[in-house]
Amino acid sequence: MAINIKTPLTKEMAKKLTAGDSCLISGVIYTARDAAHKRLCELIDKGEPLPLDIKDSIIYFVGPTPEKPGQAIGSAGPTTSYRMDAYSPALIKLGQTGMIGKGKRGKEVINAMKEHGAVYFGAIGGCGALLSKCIKKAEVIAYDDLGAEAIRRLEVEDFPVTVVIDSKGNNLYETGPQNYLAQNK
Repeated sequence: MAINIKTPLTKEMAKKLTAGDSCLISGVIYTARDAAHKRLCELIDKGEPLPLDIKDSIIYFVGPTPEKPGQAIGSAGPTTSYRMDAYSPALIKLGQTGMIGKGKRGKEVINAMKEHGAVYFGAIGGCGALLSKCIKKAEVIAYDDLGAEAIRRLEVEDFPVTVVIDSKGNNLYETGPQNYLAQNK
C-alpha cells in the first residue's frame, strides 16, 4: 500500500518515512539538475535569496524533454543523483526535505539527511513518458537559459516514488540486496 504525501514535505512527515516505502506524491515539487544546483549554491555562498522556497521542498533531478501540444511537460525521467552530491548538503541544511532521482548518494549527502531530517526518493529510470503523465502543470521559475535544466515548478498528482534513503540513513540500495540474499538461501 502506497503512502500518500501531500507537499510541502515537513520534517516531521519525512521522519516517518522508512527506506522501502512506496509513496505517491501530490502537490508542488521543483526540478533542478547540476547546473541549476551550482547556481543555487552560489547564491547561498553570497547570502542572496533563492528563486524558490527551499523549506520543506522536494527537488526532482530531471531535465525534461519539450512538451507536445496538450501536455504539461515532455518525458520526465530521473537523472543520476550523484551529480548533485556536491550541492545537496547546503540545500538540505536550509530546509529541503526531499530529493527524487536515481542511483546512489554520497556519504556527505546521507549525513546531511540524517542531521536535518530529509529523505531521498527513487523514481524509475526509463519511465519518463509515464512519469510525465503525473505532472499536471509545469512552469519555468528560474534559469530559463539552462533549457531543460532550468528550475521548474511542477504540480504533480500521485507521482510514484520509493524511499531509497530515509532520514535515519537506512539505505535500500544496501538493505535490499542483503534481505533478498537472506530470504533466498
